[in-house]
Amino acid sequence: MPTTIEVNKQSVETLLGSGKSKPFVIPEYQRSYAWSDEQVETLFEDLWEFTATSGGTERDGSYFLGSIVAYENENGEQEIIDGQQRITSLFLLLRAIYTKLVATPLAERTPEANNFIGKIEPAIWRTNKLTGTVDFKNILLTSRVINNEGNAILRSILETGKADEKAKDNYSKNYRYFQELFDKHSKDNPLMVYQFIYALLNQAILLPITADTQDTALTIFSTLNDRGLPLSDADIFKAKIYNQLEADAKTAFIERWKDLDEQATDANDSTQQLFYYNMFYLRALENDTNTTTPGVRKYYAANKFERLYKDGLLDNLFIILNLWKVINKSEEIEGESWSTNVKIKQSLDILSSYPNEFWKYPVIIYYICYRKQDDFEKKFGLFLNKLLMELMTKYLLLPTINAVKPDILKLNAAITLSDTPVFDFKDIDTRQLESHIQCPNRNAVRMLLKALAYEKQDELLPDCWEIEHIFPQKWQTNYFLDVPDVTIKEKLEHIGNKLPFEKRLNIVAGNGYFGKKKKAYSASKIAITKEMGTSDITEWGLDSITRRDVRISDTIIALLEKWNSAYLSASGAITEDNKPTKGDLARIEEFKK
Repeated sequence: MPTTIEVNKQSVETLLGSGKSKPFVIPEYQRSYAWSDEQVETLFEDLWEFTATSGGTERDGSYFLGSIVAYENENGEQEIIDGQQRITSLFLLLRAIYTKLVATPLAERTPEANNFIGKIEPAIWRTNKLTGTVDFKNILLTSRVINNEGNAILRSILETGKADEKAKDNYSKNYRYFQELFDKHSKDNPLMVYQFIYALLNQAILLPITADTQDTALTIFSTLNDRGLPLSDADIFKAKIYNQLEADAKTAFIERWKDLDEQATDANDSTQQLFYYNMFYLRALENDTNTTTPGVRKYYAANKFERLYKDGLLDNLFIILNLWKVINKSEEIEGESWSTNVKIKQSLDILSSYPNEFWKYPVIIYYICYRKQDDFEKKFGLFLNKLLMELMTKYLLLPTINAVKPDILKLNAAITLSDTPVFDFKDIDTRQLESHIQCPNRNAVRMLLKALAYEKQDELLPDCWEIEHIFPQKWQTNYFLDVPDVTIKEKLEHIGNKLPFEKRLNIVAGNGYFGKKKKAYSASKIAITKEMGTSDITEWGLDSITRRDVRISDTIIALLEKWNSAYLSASGAITEDNKPTKGDLARIEEFKK
């Protein structure tokens, strides 16, 4: 079906009055009311200034307040997706004005006051169509924000016109501030008060954008919103799950969700991302290897959010989060010895430099499926190295984002069936691997340098390290008299001319030549860099880069072969047909030398 969107600018009086037939609802997934006193003051003062210069009964000006994005939900309510802060503030402002107007005894009220009282009432409450009697309990705006005591406070203020003088919530503070501003301006310029109310109701313009579905409304909101954090799919999911729970389970759910959200943030991740990772786990269980990745909300919304309501969802998100605590923060997980295994951490660190996210999904799925097995630590290490071998090889030869996507999706499904899954990756010609290691795609350099570094040390590399060019990228033009600049530039980008180097030391080393740099290298805590600094090499030129290219490519190829053989051996996959030949063994021994 085609998407339907209605856009029609309306005055404050008209828009809020539409709540009589379709009341406004701030849904569960929205964030709490957060306007500051500065925003309250800006709204009020801007409207007052507009009235004085361009508005009022004698002028035809208009003041644009912004858009309100909503959709009509199944209960016939206007569910607000964007603009909830603005519309809430307008209700509070009108209530503050109404409270001031009705405070004057009926016999003393002016005709203008009675007129605007009659205009404001149907913009805030339902009124009897015959008598005009106001039902103050039947408010046209309801907040259902999850676990927010402010919902009741807002209702109370709009119903009674009173706010606790000591209350610190934003509803109470902003309502009192609107009252204060209105009182002050009424005393300073009493002749303009009714002009101000007229301008607010009739000349302050809103742009309601009404969509036919929640998805459409959220899409519009994401497109329009540039004023802060947009709603995430996780916000929607939280509300959906919350509404399905029994009353006595809701408090515990909110506490657990809050814990998940805080821990995810602390681990440099997000609840939204955890749902995304979990989607790949569920797809693997369903043997879904389609290369088109569905949107997260669309995936969980299928079959009336069936996947969202299954038992164990939050448990899975916490399990996935534990993995990222180790990867992102190097935390140790209680009762999980693998999280202290430095070689596993190093493998994960190398994988984290893979140029896209496809490596994450099989790692997550393997961890969820087999973390409780007695031999998990050993098999996890072998699996990670095998994955590294496949991904590094494929990216070196085919450095495109989607080169391994179909293979990864097949592997995801295979992992759910076996703790030693077959890596059914597309065959490629590895005979050119040596040249691609020596002159790699720039996105593969950090991955290669990490693999080299971890052959020499048991510690993880520091968080802040940079790729150091041993021979500097800026050189004196007379250094290589007979070599074209283009050849030099190409050679300087070879892996043989690069080292991992702490950022602070790299700044000190700068673009100095080798003799000067060696001193800085020797102060490094990265083993292969320190080794270069303490070596007896005194000169570094193009031939030095070539010799180191060969040593590095030999080391990497031998490492890849070792990782592959160890995995195949452990999985029982080595047979007479796939055992290395005598020639292969001789070549491996040559590499080792």
